[in-house]
Amino acid sequence: MNDQPSENHDDWIQRLKSPRTQAKAIQELNQRLVRGIARSLSRRSGHGLQAEDIAQEALLRILESLDDFRGECQFPTWALTIANRMAISELRRKHYQDVSLEDVTAGEGLRIEPAAKHDSINARLDREMLEFKLSELIESRLTDKQQTAVRALLGGMPIEEVAKRMDSNRNAIYKLFHDARTRLKLAFEQSGIQAEEVHAVLA
Repeated sequence: MNDQPSENHDDWIQRLKSPRTQAKAIQELNQRLVRGIARSLSRRSGHGLQAEDIAQEALLRILESLDDFRGECQFPTWALTIANRMAISELRRKHYQDVSLEDVTAGEGLRIEPAAKHDSINARLDREMLEFKLSELIESRLTDKQQTAVRALLGGMPIEEVAKRMDSNRNAIYKLFHDARTRLKLAFEQSGIQAEEVHAVLA
């Protein structure tokens, strides 16, 4: 039987699940992940992260998630997407390790990332209005703990780091953010702002 690499979705899954071909398939996939992660980190200033270490962690996640693959893209692309998300999460964690909660939440306003790379003037004005309204509602509708969690998470701090700074845990911070988001969505809707705009702010 031919064991040469193939881009066929089913072939990848079968090779990664079969005891006879798994080791070779994992080796091949690992090489692809290391190359892809290294390219991604080089574009983002990797802060000392090792592509090999992230690839090893990603492989475990990928092997556990094989049944979730739906064939909507090439299998290596799907696998590299998982690996790159893990790399980005680790970069964010490293970046915020020495950043205080006060530094992240002290800003006077919140920036909402544009949906498109080049906004029209009207789109920029709409976004600025939403940013202003969001800051206003955070101040008026949320508890102190909710304000801190929302500002930190929207400021880019990973949930694990927020939990550490607030002497809490991931699940508690997620619940805090979920409750705050529910309040904010209701407040936005009461202000006459459309549901799709609210989703863009609080997705």
